[in-house]
Amino acid sequence: MSFSVTLCNSPVFSPSSSFFYNRAKNISLAPETITLASPSSSPSSASSNSPFSIRLLKRPVKLGFGSDSVSGSVLKRKRPTRLDLPVVGIAAPISENVETLREESGEVEKEGDGYSVYCKRGKREAMEDRFSAITNLHGDTKQAIFGVYDGHGGSRAAEFAAKNLCNNIIGEVVGQRNESKIEEAVKRGYLATDSEFLKEKDVKGGSCCATALINDGNLVVANAGDCRAVLSVGGLAEALTSDHRPSRDDERKRIENSGGYVDTFRSVWRIQGSLAVSRGIGDAHLKKWVISEPETKILRISPKHEFLILASDGLWDKVSNQEAVDIARPFFVGTDQKWKPLLACKKLVELSVSRGSLDDISVMLTPLCRFI
Repeated sequence: MSFSVTLCNSPVFSPSSSFFYNRAKNISLAPETITLASPSSSPSSASSNSPFSIRLLKRPVKLGFGSDSVSGSVLKRKRPTRLDLPVVGIAAPISENVETLREESGEVEKEGDGYSVYCKRGKREAMEDRFSAITNLHGDTKQAIFGVYDGHGGSRAAEFAAKNLCNNIIGEVVGQRNESKIEEAVKRGYLATDSEFLKEKDVKGGSCCATALINDGNLVVANAGDCRAVLSVGGLAEALTSDHRPSRDDERKRIENSGGYVDTFRSVWRIQGSLAVSRGIGDAHLKKWVISEPETKILRISPKHEFLILASDGLWDKVSNQEAVDIARPFFVGTDQKWKPLLACKKLVELSVSRGSLDDISVMLTPLCRFI
């Protein structure tokens, strides 16, 4: 796959950035990865290079929140035949591609078990957004974890995060019970993913991340960067994350106290005159200031919590939190016949594009009543 990244018009990088590059790279998926065709292609044409993944755990896991241990077998998705997937190590998650992104179409859509997602490529030659979903952990339909990732300087960091971050979070959360320990566990999952990515050869670029873990009726949302999670509470929008940008007073002070500087270019605040986000996975050249530590929020899901929106800044730069909830809500509230969250995802993406968005846009919707 050939990447051609033009950064002079990027909302993340400034023209002074040194990340102009063209490079070819073959991406090899792990042997346990299964590829599904995109909606616009036949099964035989499915690419093996898909970065979009849903992971199914084979071994029993005990998650926190005061619940008993949850055990069972791997989820059997609706397929003609049983899948015999290899296990890699003890409690190692297995990868299965949810959807194949094809560069010629520039979009991907998926209705999964407890979520719907729609991604649309912007002005770039290759999509830099990614998503992941792990559902029905050990056969328990009330456990899941979702993620949306917005890459910059190429898709490599977002791709790496999509394959590893949720697994790392689950591995750290196992056995944790109180909120403070769960927050620390999520933090370790983010930091571990960042450390692992920086050990890769010829690392380039970075990725913003937003994740949502659902277990035993609890919702644990975390983010690093400007991917955002918004909750519909009886029709009112509640942002569960805060964007990490140099324009935030606390982020600017943290950067300046570490010896960096923040300035503006075309009315956009940037770190060292380059990057417009202050947290994320990767960005090795700015690692002193662009940290991977997330901010985390935990809440108990109740009937008033209708649905969760996870989306990249391609949506949020053009659509407000309340607008997003207002547009999506009619597709959730009412009879089952009216529940069409994938159509809601598309409506949100279309609105952002109609308002002039040139960025990649990824929107994932999760009906929370499904997990109570």
